[in-house]
Amino acid sequence: MSIQKKAAMTASAVVLAVSGLVTADTTALAAKNAVDNPGKGLEKQEVSLRILGTSDIHTNFVNYDYYQDKISNSLGLAKTGVLIKQARTESKNSLLFDNGDLIQGTPLGGYKATVDKLEDGELHPAYAALQSLDFDASTLGNHEFNFGLDYLDETLDDAPFPVLNANVYDAETGKNRFTPYTIIDKEVVDNKGKKQTIQVGVIGVVAPQIMKWDRVNLEGKVVAKDAVESVKKFLPEVKKAGADVVVVLSHSGMGDAVHEVGEENVTYQLSEVEEIDAIITGHNHEQFPGAYSDLPNVDQEQGTINGTPVVMPGKFGSHLGVIDLTLMPKGKEWTVVEEEAELRAIDTKSNDVAEEVVNAVKEAHEATINYVRQPVGETSAPINSYFSLVKDDPSVQIVNNAQKWFVEEKVAGTANADLPLLTAAAPFKAGSRNGAEYYTDIAAGSIAIKNVADLYVFDNTVFALKMTGADVKEWLEMSAGQFNQINPAAAGEQALINNDFRTYNFDVIDGVTYDIDVTQPAKYDVDGNLVNEGANRIKNLTYNGTPVADKQEFLVATNNYRASGNFPGVRNASEAIDFAYENRQAIMDYMLETGTINPSADGNWNFAPIGGDATLTFESSPKAQDVIPADSGIKYLAPATDGFAKFILEVE
Repeated sequence: MSIQKKAAMTASAVVLAVSGLVTADTTALAAKNAVDNPGKGLEKQEVSLRILGTSDIHTNFVNYDYYQDKISNSLGLAKTGVLIKQARTESKNSLLFDNGDLIQGTPLGGYKATVDKLEDGELHPAYAALQSLDFDASTLGNHEFNFGLDYLDETLDDAPFPVLNANVYDAETGKNRFTPYTIIDKEVVDNKGKKQTIQVGVIGVVAPQIMKWDRVNLEGKVVAKDAVESVKKFLPEVKKAGADVVVVLSHSGMGDAVHEVGEENVTYQLSEVEEIDAIITGHNHEQFPGAYSDLPNVDQEQGTINGTPVVMPGKFGSHLGVIDLTLMPKGKEWTVVEEEAELRAIDTKSNDVAEEVVNAVKEAHEATINYVRQPVGETSAPINSYFSLVKDDPSVQIVNNAQKWFVEEKVAGTANADLPLLTAAAPFKAGSRNGAEYYTDIAAGSIAIKNVADLYVFDNTVFALKMTGADVKEWLEMSAGQFNQINPAAAGEQALINNDFRTYNFDVIDGVTYDIDVTQPAKYDVDGNLVNEGANRIKNLTYNGTPVADKQEFLVATNNYRASGNFPGVRNASEAIDFAYENRQAIMDYMLETGTINPSADGNWNFAPIGGDATLTFESSPKAQDVIPADSGIKYLAPATDGFAKFILEVE
């Protein structure tokens, strides 16, 4: 029986009880009032619908750290699965979604893409893991595109549930490259114990910056459009298809209150769209509820933004997002009348896991462990990245050494062979948003593949860029945005590190020497936009002891992510050479060729003198106390929040 008919019958009964008379007019009027006022006369009929969400798993399925080669109860979908099962016992009606960045991130992802390559008809371990927990749908994250479209297609063609994306289009046909949305006919039980059907529409979007991050894989094949406009485009279609509830899987960061078409982070704007009932977001690796209190119309207690329930469940399986909706009938449809959202953190102290996840990926997991344990060389000293943001660092130096070795060999005998060769690398594991345990720490002795993966966590390929000395300087000016501006005249503590700047963008360019003047403002913001045209943080830039000339030509070894992006300086490159060879594999080849490596950094960059009474502070792992280099000017100060420790850096 339809809700509208139930409303009409309720209204008729009221009229009969009062007057004993029923007329067509009074019945129709009462029915209309009952439909227009869904809570009146139907207060006891409602449905509770729980929406569960994960995001940014990054192939962390088992509670295992492949880089440290040991169990870690601070990560893994197997840990999140415990929360998922508990949350389901609390609600008769639930749906479970994943928000992308699923197939890349640990050695397991790279192993399935490049070593034990996924075969036709084989279910990718990522989707086997999700299937074991009965996920209902997922969306594509930006890292799903890292291995190219052919591999992504092979990954998706056996997925046991819809994998959605509404804002990536085929460059030739103009049609959606992937399934933009799905409608789930969810059978639920209302509070009277009766079965009902709620239609749930789910739309997925990704940050359109995939076109620059993976330009080599995507250019000429697909185009990515604005995420907000794409959701708005499909909303009428989803509603027309009967959706009572609309959920958006937004692999886009939170953003701010101002929308620019095509920008990366737009979840805030999506929360303003009236017909969206719930949002699962991610990409920033943050937590909401929790972060973003500075934005307008944020209710941390209810877990809503602009009245819309939103969850951003951290990273690597650290949290489960839980959204609870209460629906009541309105005519033939159901409407949301109450909503709230929360995050639940995994239990990092117990060994409890969802065994079905472990079993689903057992073969790939064990094969990955065997693979990463294979030796590739020796290191004469320990390698760690605890101070990689404040000192020239061995973990970055080794990557630069390997890239230079590789590119020198490849360009020998070409037109570029006589150009001065520089090389750029960044500290990938340097704490920050990824937590106080997210650092490279390799003991002296044998180096295995797992250690190389620890040094180079991304699945990038080697590129070389031809550019001028002026471009090299602008590249470094952008990288220097890693630091806050320091006031030398101000006494007391001043935080040196700009935590809004991603550490993987702090490129150290070897082959030149330079100083960074942090008393100057940053020339560029975190997105590469010019904000202080007259700023000049990079001082004393020299090559072989001679100042770098603006028109001097260089070849710079880097990776596809940087070469394909919009970094200042990089975007002016006159030539880009794609070697179609993984940076990680180049590092392994270098180590096999070298045998025993010396991990000492060459100290090619420093901070320019600051003067005054400023006390520069930064955060790192508490473990860093035990490995402070002699004469480094670094001193331990005190414990800090979120498991970090605070240090002082003395600069002359």
